[in-house]
Amino acid sequence: MTVKAHQAARRDRSTVLGAVPRPERVAPEVSFIICTRNRVTVLEACIKSVQAACRAHAGFAAELVVVDNGSSDRTAERLASIADTSDIPLTPVCEPRPGLAAARNAGLRRARGRVLVFVDDDCAVHCDYLSDLERHYSSGEQWLIRGGRVELGDPRDLPFTIKRSRVRERLTPDVHPGGFVLGCNMTMHRDVAARIGYFDERFGAGGPLRSAEDTDYLVRAALLGIAVEYVPDMTIFHHHGRRDRKAIEKLHRDYSLGNGGLCLKHGRHAPWLLRHFYWAARGAFRELAGGPAFDRELNLPHWPIVAMNLLGAARFAVLQLARRPRAEPVWQDQQADAQTR
Repeated sequence: MTVKAHQAARRDRSTVLGAVPRPERVAPEVSFIICTRNRVTVLEACIKSVQAACRAHAGFAAELVVVDNGSSDRTAERLASIADTSDIPLTPVCEPRPGLAAARNAGLRRARGRVLVFVDDDCAVHCDYLSDLERHYSSGEQWLIRGGRVELGDPRDLPFTIKRSRVRERLTPDVHPGGFVLGCNMTMHRDVAARIGYFDERFGAGGPLRSAEDTDYLVRAALLGIAVEYVPDMTIFHHHGRRDRKAIEKLHRDYSLGNGGLCLKHGRHAPWLLRHFYWAARGAFRELAGGPAFDRELNLPHWPIVAMNLLGAARFAVLQLARRPRAEPVWQDQQADAQTR
């Protein structure tokens, strides 16, 4: 990807990531960060799959950091019980502020691993996940974000929020970053997270822009010269549970809303995002003349993308003018502490 890396002074200073205080025990090699809200049943299945993957590759020490994002069901109680009996270290974290980005940031603050893995609570990890992960990171290349394969967990669910490509590739301006690496299966070295910073809490489920906190992270990485790579292994199974068209159409609109906010936020330094908006608008007009839909398998049209992109851009502008608070700043000495691990 041909993009210019910006100097630290040009980055948002409120997103500089640090580390938690130095732990008394040896830090694990990998931290699985799982964010959840009122989904205790699927959460338990997710945790069990991660535990099984950790046992299958016990030489690569792992921990689980599970963030309860203000659940009102039995999540806190069950997490405490699971943590007490788990043979894999599990740290429950309470983050009452709503929003997936806020929950991800809470997980970042508590994770101690050299490699960070984000997995959604409705996903199951393949038993070979850790061996794939270790193989990729043993190359010594750490300055990248890497995502893996996402398969349907239940064949009754509609084929959405998945990625089945068998081709290993890196993000370029010719490909829209949305969905290139999915947030439900996204990994990075902790030094990469320290360089990029916290997730922007205006984005993501439960936030004002409803989605794209992961896509925003990928764009910010690209602007810093950090590669974004997809690999066809490191597989998880997504049990998203959406089986009717209305649920898919709503999610499609939410994704487009977040992407509209991204266009306005990054349009100056990543003008290639605007090119993708142009392509969506061109596709919408071609649709009127009998052209193909945006998603031919699900027959999802282009017009909601265009309309919600514009709405997302407008909403981001309002948030920017209102100077909505974002993730809190972190002391520089905490970041230095992370580099000494």
